Amino acid sequence: MKPIQVGLLGIGTVGSGTFNVLERNQDEIRRRAGRGIEITMVADLDTERAKSVVGDKAKVVGDAHEIIANPEIDVVVELIGGYGIAKALVLEAIAAGKHVVTANKALLAVHGSEIFKAAAEKGVIVAYEAAVAGGIPIIKALREGLTANSIQWVAGIINGTTNFILSEMRDKGLDFDVVLKEAQRLGYAEADPTFDIEGVDAAHKATLMSAIAFGIPVQFDKAHVEGITKLSAADIKYAEQLGYRIKLLGITKRTDKGIELRVHPSLVPTKRLIANVEGAMNAVVVHGDAVGTTLYYGKGAGSEPTASAVIADLVDIARLQGADAAHRVPPLAFQSHTLREAGKDLPVLPMSEVVTSYYLRISVSDEAGVLAKITGILANTGISIDAVLQREADEVGGEGSTQTDLIILTHDMREGDMDKALAEIQSLPTVLAPINRIRKEELN
Repeated sequence: MKPIQVGLLGIGTVGSGTFNVLERNQDEIRRRAGRGIEITMVADLDTERAKSVVGDKAKVVGDAHEIIANPEIDVVVELIGGYGIAKALVLEAIAAGKHVVTANKALLAVHGSEIFKAAAEKGVIVAYEAAVAGGIPIIKALREGLTANSIQWVAGIINGTTNFILSEMRDKGLDFDVVLKEAQRLGYAEADPTFDIEGVDAAHKATLMSAIAFGIPVQFDKAHVEGITKLSAADIKYAEQLGYRIKLLGITKRTDKGIELRVHPSLVPTKRLIANVEGAMNAVVVHGDAVGTTLYYGKGAGSEPTASAVIADLVDIARLQGADAAHRVPPLAFQSHTLREAGKDLPVLPMSEVVTSYYLRISVSDEAGVLAKITGILANTGISIDAVLQREADEVGGEGSTQTDLIILTHDMREGDMDKALAEIQSLPTVLAPINRIRKEELN
């Protein structure tokens, strides 16, 4: 069969990895796909750098529209990123009847419904395995491998930058700001790390996994998003003493009231495998009613790990290109006519309705009666305490200190009730600093 002709938009880290892996493993990929897959055109603003990567094996252009306009190109691979020009190019490629492969989680989390609808109308495939967790095939696992299951929840470490920072904070006892600078120096964090450290990148990925797991539209605007910037070395130390590690998790759960979709730091028991995922690695845990709990672990970013996912999508397209659109795996796992309407029978819950348990660190005056007042407020709000850890003032503030930390673990409760209790506790004159709250996830 004639090889599939691929046009590559952007040949940076992932693009160059895709080109190199496809060249290196060409024979095996052809045997698996049943036909050749060739990158014959590359578009990049830096044409000289692009030529240094591809040599004379592909035509290099500075204008991406040339690739889309070329009738010989079967598949467009979008590796530009962002919401702007990438969206326009993807929709243009779909309108031209070309299949699309993308690693752009931000684009799909925000505009996925529009893009998937356009693709369905034109009968083309939009594949995006590389958009979530790099080289880990979590999209395929959710869409195909676990298709027999009613998915109950998904929880993942899906941002390598934040996991590297939290691992370093724990290992070295350093605060966030210090470790962030080191992560930037080593190349684990961008010069502007906002999307990573504020949880936005993880929320894009969690939004896609939620849509696939529960058959709902992509609804990034409904996600609750918190980053790791407010975490301190003290919180990580106390969590360790209590048998937990702190991880930034993307979580989506099915409940009787609706779907939870949230990203935030979480205490995870150290006995859980995911709690021991260190450095820049990613891991996703999925719980299905039939299969139970499954774990997917690997490199969540990088040139060749992400290229592995891009090429897997290209192989799928090579196999399915001639298949009737109705017989292909739907982009969000569920047949399009069965997708739930946004906000109707399975809405994304506001954070105030989420039920979970909590770690509280409260800096208080070291005087009699303080603990009793705080536990009284919690009890009056219906909050049950699981454990209390009170540090000696000398340990917290040094010899002669009059300030200490109270560490409280609670049982499950509604977040709205916790908000009320914390507002009342914060107003006590003996509470000396903003209360630090971290949610706790048992993941069992």
